[in-house]
Amino acid sequence: MAQSVYEELIRRFIEAKIPSPRLEARLLIAAAAGTDADNISSDTVLSDDAKKRLEKMAEERLKHKPLDKIIGHKAFYKYDFIVNENVLSPRPDTEILVMAAADIIHKHNVRSVLDMGTGSGCILLSLLKDFPDLHGTGIDISDTALQTARSNLKKLNLNLRQADFFQTDWFNDHILSVHGAPFDLIVSNPPYIPGDEINSLDTEVKDFDPKLALDGGSDGLKSYRRIAEISPFLLSSKGFILLECGAGQAQDIIPIFTLNGFEHIKTLPDLAGIERCIIFRKKDCI
Repeated sequence: MAQSVYEELIRRFIEAKIPSPRLEARLLIAAAAGTDADNISSDTVLSDDAKKRLEKMAEERLKHKPLDKIIGHKAFYKYDFIVNENVLSPRPDTEILVMAAADIIHKHNVRSVLDMGTGSGCILLSLLKDFPDLHGTGIDISDTALQTARSNLKKLNLNLRQADFFQTDWFNDHILSVHGAPFDLIVSNPPYIPGDEINSLDTEVKDFDPKLALDGGSDGLKSYRRIAEISPFLLSSKGFILLECGAGQAQDIIPIFTLNGFEHIKTLPDLAGIERCIIFRKKDCI
């Protein structure tokens, strides 16, 4: 008996060492068929058009293009976000930062937040969705990334007045006059991969995530130094900064900020126990 579409795709994914081949096969078939993944099984029969769509998507996945960038969306935190080649794929590690930010917003009556390097908007928009009275500003050097963030604002049915997006380079001093400053909270998942290590990353990252969102300079800390330099001018007197960082970087980042007038509050681990989210606050607020 011939294998079903579902079973055949699982076989191809296993041979190509695609992670979670059964789950990914269901998700890809569902996307091709325009249905829910829970409806996909060995009994699933596709129309000719759906088969053509599936084969095109399967070929992309077999080249290790990320699944979310094939189907065009990815679940993150509590919500689902549009993703594409112009933005980083949202990752579970970053949810730690969102949860920590939500806790601070709740406890400290935060009214405004700046997301530096907003990309898809997954950090900022998750917070705005959780806190309808919060106002957010997202900045990014990439106009196409900001277009994706604006699309996600609409996808989540957020009030258009709740967020502003601006194309700017935080290495340009124009950032110091960004609309909305000073902010009560800054969040950022900045580029933190050392430039000469990018080519050694997994194919799904190095070939499909935008290089601008990965390259942290020679030691991976270039953006942290700049954020530490400008954030005193962008934060209110009670302001917090929450930063994502790479494995082993936290102890190098902490002194960069303490030397610029911030108190290190805590560093939080991700699900693998890696120090991932660093929290700072201005010293005069402690």
